[in-house]
Amino acid sequence: MSKEFEIVREFEVDASPEQVWEAVTTGTGAWLWPMEYEPREGGAAPFGGTVAAWDPPRRLTGLVEDVEGISQQTLNQVDHHIEPREGGGSWVRYVHSGIFVDDWDNQYDGASKHTDFYLHTLREYLRHFAGRPVTFATTDGPAASEAPGAFEVASRGLGLADDAAVGETVRVEVPGEAPVDAVVDYRDAYFVGLRTDTAMYRLFGRNHFGAPVGISVHDFAPGADAKRIEGAWRNWLDALYA
Repeated sequence: MSKEFEIVREFEVDASPEQVWEAVTTGTGAWLWPMEYEPREGGAAPFGGTVAAWDPPRRLTGLVEDVEGISQQTLNQVDHHIEPREGGGSWVRYVHSGIFVDDWDNQYDGASKHTDFYLHTLREYLRHFAGRPVTFATTDGPAASEAPGAFEVASRGLGLADDAAVGETVRVEVPGEAPVDAVVDYRDAYFVGLRTDTAMYRLFGRNHFGAPVGISVHDFAPGADAKRIEGAWRNWLDALYA
């Protein structure tokens, strides 16, 4: 049964409104995935949508009336309201709303939890990598990674101890690379975020929501190769769940 939803988050960040605007418009590959907005109200927005509000650096709204490739959802709107914070930095209000047409509770739970992780990654980008060129890579595990417990298998496969907590520096096995020291910047039952001096690694336990475990890499090192990164992680995931 179709039902409306709304997910609202507000946060402060030590970045200027102009830096936040860049991140949510032309720099999305640095913390989410690459997207393009036609820079005008009424212009083209991601997923076949329309730019409903374009007021740099204060307001961005993208509206999609029939979401491409997502059968569980029709209407989808994402609104960013950015204001300068007294004393420096910015205040951001993020509102994701729309209509889920199927599996409402699971869809809402997944969208809400993903929102917290994505917005945390946005803040990490603004704090540690703002303005740096990025190479984005992403891939999913095989069907076997949809099983209960699959997310924990991936975490341990990286060398992450079960008790490794947010803020700790850990030694992890990055596919295609030598072992690296990384800060655990996010960890719960559904997601792991790891940050090095040159990259952010995001591990998604989407098996909790009926999908495969996934990985996204935001690599800020010069010369990073997206195809090589994706291939290394895909081979790693395939072998891990073989």
